[in-house]
Amino acid sequence: MPPTDRWYDVPSLAGAAEALPALGSRVFLSTGRLGLAAFASLTGLHFLVRSVEPPEPPLPPDTRVILARGPFTVPDETRLLRAHRIDVLVTKDSGGRATAAKLTAARDLGLPVVVVRRPPLPAGVEAVPDVASALERLGLGTHGGPGD
Repeated sequence: MPPTDRWYDVPSLAGAAEALPALGSRVFLSTGRLGLAAFASLTGLHFLVRSVEPPEPPLPPDTRVILARGPFTVPDETRLLRAHRIDVLVTKDSGGRATAAKLTAARDLGLPVVVVRRPPLPAGVEAVPDVASALERLGLGTHGGPGD
């Protein structure tokens, strides 16, 4: 992360809701349509929510919903953030490339980003770093699969 980035790691959606009032008033909430209830009690903030399907209540009182499906480019995300005068982004640490364009746009615009970290794995659960490792763990390594 470049030194100019203003990222704020929080452990949960509730933690993101707590952090928001000090960071901005026009929020691009890109945490998915589930879990918006964590922000429903926040007043005095405007929320932009983008979702493939309409979110269900409860929603924050001042919310605009845009229905759209990615992938989105950096220019797309920059236009969206500027058009809605967004001054803070909230996103989940999804670990995928789907969030890269909005993170780059937020960086280019100098916006703070609240990142909801992944919850810790339950006791006894082990993670592997990639698909190849998962296949290997399942005994399906690079030989092509069972029966080869």
